Amino acid sequence: MFRRTLIAGAAALAFAGVMAAAPASAQIKIGTAGPITGSNATFGAQLKAGAQQAVDDINAKGGVLGKKLELSIGDDACDPKQAVSVANKFAADKVVFVAGHFCSSSSIPASKVYTEEGILQITPASTNPKFTDEGSWNTFRTCGRDDQQGAVAGALIAKEFKTRKIAVLHDNTAYGKGLADETKKAMNKLGVKETMYTAYVPGDKDYSALVSLMKKANVDVIYIGGYHTETGLIVKQAREQGMNVTVIGGDALVTNEFWQITGPLGEGTLMTFPSDPRTRPTAKAVVDAFKAKGIDPEGYVLYSYAAVEIWAKAATKAGTTDAKKVAETLHAGTWDTVLGKISYDKKGDVTVADYVFYIWHNGSYSEM
Repeated sequence: MFRRTLIAGAAALAFAGVMAAAPASAQIKIGTAGPITGSNATFGAQLKAGAQQAVDDINAKGGVLGKKLELSIGDDACDPKQAVSVANKFAADKVVFVAGHFCSSSSIPASKVYTEEGILQITPASTNPKFTDEGSWNTFRTCGRDDQQGAVAGALIAKEFKTRKIAVLHDNTAYGKGLADETKKAMNKLGVKETMYTAYVPGDKDYSALVSLMKKANVDVIYIGGYHTETGLIVKQAREQGMNVTVIGGDALVTNEFWQITGPLGEGTLMTFPSDPRTRPTAKAVVDAFKAKGIDPEGYVLYSYAAVEIWAKAATKAGTTDAKKVAETLHAGTWDTVLGKISYDKKGDVTVADYVFYIWHNGSYSEM
């Protein structure tokens, strides 16, 4: 009797050990990364919201390959070194896919870690061409590129403001300088030369010296390659100094926080971004789900959702989460997503990017 009790107890312990280990193998770990803290935290929140909603929706339908997804969040604060630390942490945690990062200056160095560790990366928001031009088999986007966005901005400047005095500013980041340079290149090619081309220091609060310099040069159009916080401050301080200027920026202005910084002084600010994903028929159900939670899926929320969605569909079709096989499957297909149909070129760039102009008016932005 005593021996039977010991055997039963040992069996129970062995069974408990198996059960304790089961949850680890019953889930697939994926990650999203961006500036959860810092001046660009609004964009980290966008990526997190989109990825989490996608995970919830996929898990509600049974997960991927019969397993539920577990989402890890990485905070890189748009800092390259911190981004590498996040990437190494994801690798140590056996994450198989990352929807991120936000800033190009984070995505590019992190991608080197993901390549070495065999992790697939789809950025919802990093637009610098170097991310895919110098990337590897594992680098993809759901967004467009700065050379595509800059071509649209440069063409408008050359058409509408060719006789005006134009300042081109940038923040010296991979994103900001890259976008400013592509816009400058496009407008120069069309015969329009800038009056001023200069950098500003991101994180400063006082840009009055820069504004005074532009005012002295009689600048009346300012193109800014940079993020919403600094752009908002430059806009506000230029208006406060009496400059009647047209301000043009890029996709990093697609957040309501821009207007919170400028208030009515931001009226008429222009920016480039793809046609509003919130209005696409393919996004209606997801947009309704966000709105039911009181969330406006602005900016890159749906691009983050699509990154998780497209990876899940490719992994399902490939029959594996092996990153190289999923990457091959991604390249070979056309995918139905919340953004519409997406297909990839050999670099991992989307084959269609539809940048258009938006205008800030009365506290909200809309397509022109």
